Amino acid sequence: MRYMTMRLVPAEGAGFHPLGKQLSADPAIQREAIHHVKFLDDGTVLTFAEGSGDRERYEEIMSSSPSVHAYMVSGDDRWMAVSQFEPTEQVRRILEWHQRADIVVETPILFGANGAQKITIIGDESAFKTLFNEAATIESLEFEILETGEYEPNTQQFTRSLTSRQEQVLAAAVDVGYYRAPREATHKDVAEAVGLAPSTVGDHLRKIEARVFEAIVR
Repeated sequence: MRYMTMRLVPAEGAGFHPLGKQLSADPAIQREAIHHVKFLDDGTVLTFAEGSGDRERYEEIMSSSPSVHAYMVSGDDRWMAVSQFEPTEQVRRILEWHQRADIVVETPILFGANGAQKITIIGDESAFKTLFNEAATIESLEFEILETGEYEPNTQQFTRSLTSRQEQVLAAAVDVGYYRAPREATHKDVAEAVGLAPSTVGDHLRKIEARVFEAIVR
């Protein structure tokens, strides 16, 4: 069994879906991750996703989108949302291929800049080749392979559970010596390296540490 981690990028900022494009473009909202996605029998898509920022703005966008059938949100500054919506043709093709293929998509699916998605799939080389050929036919999608190898459930499980922003903060913290003994840097030093406020860096590091510790004791 092998894994392949890839980045799917909407070509020229087109977005995988008009709804996703609108959410990604809004500076008040940060799309963090997709924890579950299902292609329903009626042709709609059901997702369980994580976001942060202005929840009211998120709900404004969802309630005004003609593609959204229903949604529910729980949480304040950081929230979880269940939504049911009509897919675009390219989203439908990807989900139909997923149903046919002998693969498993590892969650969470992490969001990057401009609506890009970082996805790890588990399967064999034949399935990966089929995916690559399928993705190449979708003109509005750019496909980049980041890493591939033998799948070991415990390998890289910590970083795969982090958002792209958390990965950036963690890498900067390691680089400036925040985790050295004795500690050689402060939240302010990490903040200067990534262009964030020290309080924001502290919040990210606490969440990173919580996820790592939870993974260790499971």
